[in-house]
Amino acid sequence: MISLDTNFLIRALIPGSSEAPRVKSWLKQGETLFVSSVAWYEFGCGPVGPREIELGNALLTGGIIAFEEAQAAEAARLFNAVGRVRRLRVDAMIAATAIVANARFATCNKPDFQPFTAHGLQLI
Repeated sequence: MISLDTNFLIRALIPGSSEAPRVKSWLKQGETLFVSSVAWYEFGCGPVGPREIELGNALLTGGIIAFEEAQAAEAARLFNAVGRVRRLRVDAMIAATAIVANARFATCNKPDFQPFTAHGLQLI
């Protein structure tokens, strides 16, 4: 299973990006791709239109994972573990969803997610 960050999903829809063939390859290999509902919210904030939303959703063989109690508890643990850095609050929520699902995490913004790797996030 692979959890996609918002920016990775956006770039996967851009022909010629480095992310587009990676997603295509993962799907050919039978990988399950999903996003957290928090990342899907960010994606929907756009600017995207109905076509991009449809295309993005079509890539998500694992769908959109809800942010529920287990994810909230894990996000709080991550946020506290990395020093309560305010700019990492939403990233902690997205990372927590990947950790709870025991999934690898694909992002174009590795520096912001690197602090979570010591606490269970598997960056690819």
